Amino acid sequence: MDKKVLVVDDEQSILTLLKYNLEQAGYSVLTAADGEEGKDLAVSENPDLIILDLMLPKLDGIEVCKELRQQKVMTPILMLTAKDDEFDKVLGLELGADDYMTKPFSPREVVARTKAILRRAQLHQDAATKQEEETADTLLIGDIKILPEFYEAYFLENLLELTPKEFELLLYLAKNKGRVLTRDQLLSAVWNYDFAGDTRIVDVHISHLREKIEQNTKKPSYIKTIRGLGYKLEEPRTE
Repeated sequence: MDKKVLVVDDEQSILTLLKYNLEQAGYSVLTAADGEEGKDLAVSENPDLIILDLMLPKLDGIEVCKELRQQKVMTPILMLTAKDDEFDKVLGLELGADDYMTKPFSPREVVARTKAILRRAQLHQDAATKQEEETADTLLIGDIKILPEFYEAYFLENLLELTPKEFELLLYLAKNKGRVLTRDQLLSAVWNYDFAGDTRIVDVHISHLREKIEQNTKKPSYIKTIRGLGYKLEEPRTE
């Protein structure tokens, strides 16, 4: 899918020049000749990048940038200006512009900056998506953190050294937090035994887990024994 670029400038020659060069580089291009139209298109068309002139009729570039950010429109903005004014540059960046170019400029430089900004934006988006996915998959119970995708578990931010079966047992207990699970259920789920086997293997692994996640194995806070039934993992009680 083509990336969409919005160019906002009141000089028709610059609009024509940038539109041509950006389209040659493979971008879909929208144009606006004043700040109000540019702001409206930025909201309605959801471009991937806004190339925004500083000196515009109706609304100047600073005001457009400010209003878009206030409306939580976080589209990357490349600001253009004919004035080599350090104050304008700093103010524009403080208000949320991502980059800044002073006229006159070469179309090739604008295309290069466009590619760089969109590449950075994509990297940030990918990183955010990955973080969201990891957060969605992560199981947190008290001071226990389990990352199923990475086959890792932490207690008090320290990586636990677990055998594969210990990890699978902890994960299954965590996914069923608060539920009482019989030894036969655990044996079937973790060891794939579909019959009543030697449930002592469950007790041994529960004991090993407690040694790694309990402050006091005699009075466990996480893995509770339900007499006559089995075990359950629960949030530790705060005194």
